[in-house]
Amino acid sequence: MNFPPSPRNPTNPVRGQPLQRRQFVRLVGGGAVSAIAVASTAGLSGCAQGMPKEAIEAWAGPNAALAQDADVGRWLLSYAILAPHSHNLQSWVADLRTPGEITLYCDLKRTLPQTDPLSRQIMMSHGTFLELLDLAARERGLRADIALFPQGAFGPGKLDTRPVATVRLTPDASAQKDPLFAQILRRHTNRSAYDISRAVPPDALAAMAAAVAPIRPTSQPSTVRVGFTGLEQGAAALAAHRRIASEAWRIELTVPRTIMESFDVLRVGQSEIAAHRDGLSLTAPMVVALNTLGLFDRTHAPAADDYATTSQIKDFDAKLASTPGFLWMVTPGNDRVTQVNAGRAYARVQLAATAHGVAMQPLSQALQEYAEQQGPYADIHALAGATALGETVQMWARVGYAQPVEPAPRRRLQDFIRV
Repeated sequence: MNFPPSPRNPTNPVRGQPLQRRQFVRLVGGGAVSAIAVASTAGLSGCAQGMPKEAIEAWAGPNAALAQDADVGRWLLSYAILAPHSHNLQSWVADLRTPGEITLYCDLKRTLPQTDPLSRQIMMSHGTFLELLDLAARERGLRADIALFPQGAFGPGKLDTRPVATVRLTPDASAQKDPLFAQILRRHTNRSAYDISRAVPPDALAAMAAAVAPIRPTSQPSTVRVGFTGLEQGAAALAAHRRIASEAWRIELTVPRTIMESFDVLRVGQSEIAAHRDGLSLTAPMVVALNTLGLFDRTHAPAADDYATTSQIKDFDAKLASTPGFLWMVTPGNDRVTQVNAGRAYARVQLAATAHGVAMQPLSQALQEYAEQQGPYADIHALAGATALGETVQMWARVGYAQPVEPAPRRRLQDFIRV
C-alpha cells in the first residue's frame, strides 16, 4: 500500500514533520498502544463499537435450564466466572466430576510471567472466583466448605498442576444468603475518568471496609486491613498516590517485555473479541480499521519517547487527576493462602462499592514484583503504612463516581470445565 506524498501525508504530532510510511505505521501502532494503555491493567470496554453480544452474554446470568439443572455446580460457576481477573485472563479450571464437589485449578498457560512473575495477582484472581462461588452457593442454600491447596501450597516462585482449592457443597438450611450476591451481575471495573468533585461518602467507605470481615473460614484465614485517602485528606495526600501510580504506569509502558505481554492478549475489534472472549478488548473504530488493513503492528513495543507512549502517560495522568480517592488493602503476610484470601476480600469490597454506586479500578503496576518496579513498589508500601516485616499491599485502586461502562468479555461456561 502506497501513501500519497507530502503534504498530504500525516504529520508527526511531536515534531510537525511529514511522516514516511514506516513512521506512520509505527505511530499508528503506537496510537493503538496509547488506546490499550487503559486496558493494560485489566482490559478496555465501553468503546465506540461496543462489545459483541456473545462475548458478554455471561453477564445476563444463568439461563432457566441451567437454574433447573439438578447438578448445581454449573449454575454456581456461571456466577464465579464473572469475578475480576488480572488482564482478564480467566485462568480458572473447574473439575466437577466428583458429585457435590468442585476442584479449582489454575490454567498455567494463562499467567503473566513478566508483570506478575510471582503469580501473586493470579492467586488473588482465584480468590475472587472462590468468593463469588461461595456467594452463589449460599444463594442456593448450600454451604461451601473451601479447602485451599489440598495437596500443598505452591512455592513463592512458580505455580504447578496441583489444585488451588476443593469446594465441598452441602445443603444447609442455616447457610445465610449474602446481600452482595445481588451485585455480581452489576460489578464492572471502570477505567474511565471519574468525577473529581464528588467524594466517596463515609457510609460507602465504611461498607467497603466492613465487607472484608465476613470472609468464610478457610484452612488459614488471614486479616486484611483496608485504608483510604480522599478529598477530605487534602491535595497533598492525593498527589502522593497519583505520583506513584503515574511512575509505575510509565515503567510498564516503557519496559518492552511488559508492554508486549499486554499485546499478547490484546483483542482488537469485535471478531477477535468474539473469538477469544478474554484479555484486553479494544473496539475503537480507527484502530479496528487500521488493524484490518494490516497497519497495526503488535509485534514490536513502541519506544519510550514515541508519541504513543508519551500521550498515553498524559492520558493516564488526566484520569488520575480526576480521581477523588484511593483505596488499598494490606495483609500481614504474603503466602499463597493469604493471596487467595486477599482476592476474596477484594471481590467483596468491589461488590460493596457497586452496591453504593462507587466505581473502582485496580492500580496493579506499582504492586508488581519485577525489578523495574522496585521504586514504586517501595513507595506505595510506605504510603499505605505496610512497613512491618512481611506486610504486603495486595490491592490498590482508584475509587470514585463515573459513568457506567460495559462488562468485560467472558469465555463460554464449558471452557472453564475440565472434562
